[in-house]
Amino acid sequence: MSREQKAVERARKAFATGRTKSLEYRINQLKNLQRLIEERQKEIADALKKDLSRSEVGTCLYETVGLEGEIQLVIRNLAKWAAPRPAAKNLLTLSDQLYIQPQPLGVVLIIGAWNYPWAVTIQPLVGAIAAGNAAVIKPSEVSVHTSKVMEELLPLYIDKEMYPVVTGGVSETQELLKQRFDHIFYTGNCAVGKLIMEAASKYLTPVTLELGGKSPCYIDKNCDLTIACRRIAWGKYSNCGQTCIAPDYILCDPSIQDRVIEEIRKCVKEFYTDDPISCPDYGRIINQRHFKRVMALVEDSTVAVGGENDESQCYIAPTVLRDVQPEAKVMQEEIFGPLLPILSVSSVDEAIKFINEREKPLALYIFTSDNKLIQRMISETSSGGVLANDCLVHYSVSSLPFGGVGNSGMGSYHGKFSFDHLSHMKGCLIKQLKMEGANQMRYAPHTAKKLSWARFFVLKEAQLSKLGRLALLAMLAVVAAVIIQRYFAD
Repeated sequence: MSREQKAVERARKAFATGRTKSLEYRINQLKNLQRLIEERQKEIADALKKDLSRSEVGTCLYETVGLEGEIQLVIRNLAKWAAPRPAAKNLLTLSDQLYIQPQPLGVVLIIGAWNYPWAVTIQPLVGAIAAGNAAVIKPSEVSVHTSKVMEELLPLYIDKEMYPVVTGGVSETQELLKQRFDHIFYTGNCAVGKLIMEAASKYLTPVTLELGGKSPCYIDKNCDLTIACRRIAWGKYSNCGQTCIAPDYILCDPSIQDRVIEEIRKCVKEFYTDDPISCPDYGRIINQRHFKRVMALVEDSTVAVGGENDESQCYIAPTVLRDVQPEAKVMQEEIFGPLLPILSVSSVDEAIKFINEREKPLALYIFTSDNKLIQRMISETSSGGVLANDCLVHYSVSSLPFGGVGNSGMGSYHGKFSFDHLSHMKGCLIKQLKMEGANQMRYAPHTAKKLSWARFFVLKEAQLSKLGRLALLAMLAVVAAVIIQRYFAD
């Protein structure tokens, strides 16, 4: 039996004990997870410094603060989320109990990504724990130092039988995918997402795929360009552009391209100084393979800002590309690096057409003071999410579902959405062995009169107060008795 198979079996046996059914157990695990983040902040930050050259403050800002907020939200609301949820009744079910009972799915596989390894690996784990599942955690091997820290620390704080950590590369992931799970949660790229979905199909395992794509950023020529470009520059160059919802390219009127370039140039200097390579707040590409991939995307485009690079350090300066053509290399795949292409469009119509002719993105960014324009772009395009007049921050709002559509993924999470997505919503109807007369309309022999009464009872909604329901119930009992006597007695 392989190491991966043993981990899955151990999690399944632990889940079979039933201890995750207890809300107290789940809350204790979540509190322990929060304690890990608080007590081991330095180890977490040191590992990310080695992996992505991220500063300690940057690690807190982009990874752990959001996790702490998510955990606190879940702890506060778990009892309410896990409670039976009332369901609307029709006249036939007026005297019955109807409710929806959230239940754990079972054993969940969580395959994390390397760009924000704590946020995109542990946040789904928070949802899995809250919903009462067991979970096998597979950190990305690309962020090698963070993966090692995760493997060492998680078993010290949370139930190591219920939540085993499996490290390794492609072969280990492939071995995990041979096992049977009750849900698979993957964050990464589209190519691997297809392989995950194919493997899951063997057991009809549901999947959540948090992918990415080329997220467009439309700038209206009449908006405040100084503020717009400042927010775009922050969203693009944070984590050296290695963010699944980073603005991938700009669409704007050709008349404002030079101004956009100049404003972004100013912001790069303000954020990262004249020498970004020496700035502690500017990161690095994860490895040389990705460095070469990103640099190859520049070959047939014109550099307007930046362009400096150092392969030995995996450094690529914050870069803007001007007058980019739709067929350019940089427009053929998600960039996932600090390159920002600018493409000219003459109108909102052209921008919408350009977006709709391509795969559905994970995010759509719109910069304008015209609310009608915002609503039009929301209505006439399809994307995982929309953010007007800012970048990235919708990810941090737990009351909004986060996820893709089409090529950018399937399924959503964050806050209550994580709990619901990783739960089975069991519909429950509890009847009594009484009032059998009202059921005569459904029994053979079938007649037009029976159908008429069935249509009345089934299609009529029962939106009444408790007192009204009692009065209606009494009336229906009389009606049922009359029906039985007049139509069904013989």
